Parts: sequence; C-alpha cells; structure tokens
Amino acid sequence: MSAINAAHIAAETEFMSRLIEIRHDIHQHPETAFEEKRTSDLVAAFLENLGLKVHRGLAGTGVVATIKGRHEGNRKIGLRADMDALFIEEDTGLSYTSTVPGKMHACGHDGHTTMLLGAAEKLAQNPDFAGTVYLIFQPAEEGLGGARVMINDGLFELFDCDAVYGVHNGPCEPLGVVKTRLGPMMPAGDTWEVTFKGTGGHGAMPHAATDPTVAAGDFISNLSNIISRNIPSNDKAVISVGHIQAGAFDSPNIIPSNVLVRGTARSFKPQYRDVLEKRIGELAAGLATAHGVEVQYKFIRRYPPLVNHPNETELAVRAAKQAVGEDRVDGACDAIGGSEDFSFMLEKVPGAYVMIGNGDGPDSHFVHTPKFDFNDDLIPFGVAYWLNVVDAELGQNAVG
Repeated sequence: MSAINAAHIAAETEFMSRLIEIRHDIHQHPETAFEEKRTSDLVAAFLENLGLKVHRGLAGTGVVATIKGRHEGNRKIGLRADMDALFIEEDTGLSYTSTVPGKMHACGHDGHTTMLLGAAEKLAQNPDFAGTVYLIFQPAEEGLGGARVMINDGLFELFDCDAVYGVHNGPCEPLGVVKTRLGPMMPAGDTWEVTFKGTGGHGAMPHAATDPTVAAGDFISNLSNIISRNIPSNDKAVISVGHIQAGAFDSPNIIPSNVLVRGTARSFKPQYRDVLEKRIGELAAGLATAHGVEVQYKFIRRYPPLVNHPNETELAVRAAKQAVGEDRVDGACDAIGGSEDFSFMLEKVPGAYVMIGNGDGPDSHFVHTPKFDFNDDLIPFGVAYWLNVVDAELGQNAVG
C-alpha cells in the first residue's frame, strides 16, 4: 500500500456515488441503541459481498469483519465505527430525511459507518499489507455504552487487537480538518440524581410543611461552587443540571413532597471524577439536613475519559496528514467537552481517536440537533484516513 490523499478518493465518481447512496439509505432508516438490526444487516451484507469473514452478535447488533493482508505479519489492528441514531425529530427537509418518527441520525453515525465500509471495500480489493485488520461496527454509542457491552461479550478475546482507532465527524469545523491530541481528549460522562423528600403542604402555609423545593433551589445554585472550590483552575470539569421534576402543573398552590434533580458531571482525571461524586452527594446531604428534609443520591458512572496513547496518536497524526495535508491537521487540539464510549476500548487496547471537520459556515449545525446532517463531502477524507492508518500500521515498511 501507499499513502492515499482524500482527493484521490473523491475523484472516484462511481465509488463515491455508491457510498453516498448507502449513507442516505442508513440516514433514512435510523435505529437507536441496541436496535440497529436493519443497519447491521446492511453492513454485514456489504462486507460479505466483499468476500470477508463476518462475525455478528456482539452486543446484539454488533458486526466485526476480518481482512487479512496478503503479506505475512502478526500485528492486528481494529478500526471502529458507530451505527446508532438518536431520539430526535428530524427537521432538515432533505430528500433522504428520516422515515422513522422521533428518530434521526443527528450525530453522523450514518457517515461514520459509510466511511468504514468504503475503506473495507478498498482494503478487500487490495490487501497489500502485513497482518490483520478488524472492522468493528458498534451499536449503542449514544449513552448506553455499546463499546463496553461488545468488550464484555468478548470483543478483544475474539479479535485480539494490538491497537484500535476511532473517528468522529467534527461538527461546525472546517471540512476535512483533523483534530486530535495525546492523552485525555474527552471527559468522563457521568449521570447524577438527587431527590429531596419533604412532607409538602399548602403553598399559603409553608410553616406547616417541610419544603423540599428550598433545599433543591439551594442545591442547584451551589453546584457550580463544587468546581470552583475543588478542581484546580488549570484542570477542567463540568456539572450541569438537565432535568428537574416536582409538583403538578395544575396545582401551583401546593408545595410538592418530592423534588427530583438530575444532571451530568464531566471530568478528565480519575481523581476529579471521585471528587465530583463525593462533593455532589455531600452538598445534597448538607442542604437536606439544613432544611429538615430527606435526600436520596445516585451517581452513575457511564463513560470513562477518552485517553489517546502516545505511539498511536503519533501514527494517527501522520496518517491524517497524508489524507488531508500537513497544514490541515492539529495534533495538539484543545480537549473536547462531549464524552464517547470508544474510551472503553482505549482502556483495554492502545489506540487513538480523531475528529474530522464536517464543514463550517452559516449553514452548518451542531450534532444532536434536529437540523444536523453528516456532510457527504467528508466521506473521502474518512476513507483516505482509514487506508493511511492501515498503511502506517501494517504496510510492509511498518513491519518490525
């Protein structure tokens, strides 16, 4: 194999037309976490038509295909794409808009899947490398940890990768610009839940009640102090409230007996993850005592921090420069606030994760919004990047 530039892939009109058709098909038929049956059927059929050995069933709808190089080599690498959609009503007006009410590909996983399918075709046609490539199509990235489930189901026992790589589109970033960084790139994503419990009562006679709304109000207003007084100013962490539930809309004169507050906590280092869990609970307990109510607290650890490994990050940067040009790669970008369950894979196997710009400008939209759409012009950048990763890892000059 040799280095591939995205422009070479983009110039293959027939190849690109087929990939765009696949991407639009997946986009029209979004499937949410662990329900990606149609998508996994499409992926498996495509890979089998290439003559590849396909394994199905990890995490229910996961698909893994194996491509062996024509040259002798023992190194094995994994390339991962996610397949699931989100519970969002699409509002793009596209000709290939979602046909499923309340669901859409609002994060670009339809494009991630398509890019890896395109790379699969190229690699199957010309396996000019030494070693093995595993193509990992993962369900349920959006909040339910499909990567963790695949691992628990034996992903790395069945497919013992020496390194693993992931790609995501970069929303509102210039088209084709690649960003990554060594070390922590994305934070742990955790969910917390606090329920204040009082007696409730008549809104005109609060002295005759124990009022959980006062405790909840003080709790919400003091959450930000956990960050400013417990996390060093040169580190990053976030606590946000995302859900509040109390009382009945038609009864504003009634003090509710329970107030539920839920939110997210983000942190880049394990010790600060521990601090957030401890201090949110202590704040809730202290305010409950102060206001004479009871409290229940849960802290649910979801995704660990995504931490890129040194050798693989260096290789990813090199592969990206070959794909998009040296001046369009930022190998030391700022950390990103969102979380990603590829972090589970990077806890088990060395690897690297990159973002490739989806396009900026006035018509661009951020992920997880009703108007977001993966940019078809990004496909050749992703395909070229994947091919260059394989060449850098398993090309004959890389064998050693």
